[in-house]
Amino acid sequence: MGEPRTFMGKTMPGDVEAAYDFRSKPPAVQPDVEDDRESIQAGDRVLLIVEDDATFAHILLDLAHENGYKGLVAGRGELALAMARKFKPSDITLDIGLPDTAGWTVLDRLKHDPEVRHIPVHVISIDENRRKGLALGAYSHLKKTDGKEIFTEAFEKIRRSLEHRMRELLVVENDEGQRKSILELIGNGDVHTTAPGSAREALDLLSTRQFDCVVLDPSMPDMSPTDFLRNLEKATGERNLPVILYPGDGIPGDEAAALGKLAENIVLRRADSKERLLDETTLFLHRMEARLPQPKRQMLEQIRQVDPALAGRKILIVDDDVRNIFALTSILERQQIEVLHAENGRAGIELLMNTPGIEAVLMDVMMPGMDGYETIRAIRGIESFEKLPIIAVTAKAMKGDREKCIESGASDYIPKPVDLEQLFSLLRVWLLESRESASLRTRILTA
Repeated sequence: MGEPRTFMGKTMPGDVEAAYDFRSKPPAVQPDVEDDRESIQAGDRVLLIVEDDATFAHILLDLAHENGYKGLVAGRGELALAMARKFKPSDITLDIGLPDTAGWTVLDRLKHDPEVRHIPVHVISIDENRRKGLALGAYSHLKKTDGKEIFTEAFEKIRRSLEHRMRELLVVENDEGQRKSILELIGNGDVHTTAPGSAREALDLLSTRQFDCVVLDPSMPDMSPTDFLRNLEKATGERNLPVILYPGDGIPGDEAAALGKLAENIVLRRADSKERLLDETTLFLHRMEARLPQPKRQMLEQIRQVDPALAGRKILIVDDDVRNIFALTSILERQQIEVLHAENGRAGIELLMNTPGIEAVLMDVMMPGMDGYETIRAIRGIESFEKLPIIAVTAKAMKGDREKCIESGASDYIPKPVDLEQLFSLLRVWLLESRESASLRTRILTA
């Protein structure tokens, strides 16, 4: 049992977090559509199809067979995560509109699991937010339409992802010593690195060759980073090529604001350390971490102790039970999140109105008087909070909970007992959403 702590004027028992019953338990792997899970053997190419529409799932399953794949089908997000971890498929197709959770959260959780983050994920959805999917680490993003053609195109991308195992990295760096350092950090074997000494030479290469990722020194003498990024789309066409600014700190204020605006339309990240650069390139090059040298795996493990997408953010918890507030606060503060709290809806609204910089709200729905649903509706009625991420926290998972929360104006919901992996994923995804609003965010994406 942990040591008691004082919180909000009350003494909390040391095991209050355990009493709150945080968990991360995989669901049983049960079939949604009859597939090939019972016949998979070592060496088989396996496609995991995450799709709740049985018609589309069958089309993809048939195409998988035509293309020499065994197929697995999951119609829910939690099941998809469990199957990815159990079967380690060659590729994954992902629909965003799933019944139990948003596909964005599934994608985020896949890309934060070292065992499966290298698996190429191909988003096939009516959601047209292509840049968001690629920013979260998807290999490709296609808009779902009627007919078989879109799925045929998806399989062409899947085939390319399998055949194109040698990843192509472009490093735009004029300092020879820094170039050498980056090449040593990234290594070779599964990555081929091209390192021109000027931004103009890099743009010429981008117009004639296909790359998977770009590392850009923002202090290149022949071109500013904003000018480089504006020319990037012309050089590459419609492809959303991930660009990592390295080093990502020390960018002048005016330049940082301009880059922040550009980040709304392109996949732009920054790395302020060599460890972060290794992590970002590993994600966008879809590298298998288990094959990296041990010292580099240790670098990645070390830097992930604190999630950079969450550190420094400001979050409000609204809950009438001080034990719940304490438990959530303790967990969030370990990720270097600044936490504010209110014990009822009216106090929560007052805090929002009087405290600048709150970036997300965790809202308990079962509160006496003004409950969470009413509080969310009231917040949405305030113009400046129309796009504020609000995650509803329900007492337990009940059918229709998610729909009820969304109807009230919540961005998403999470049931108790809280799954920490899911909670952090929801925060990452919705904080990314909030950064995409030009009127509210101008800084560079660092999620």
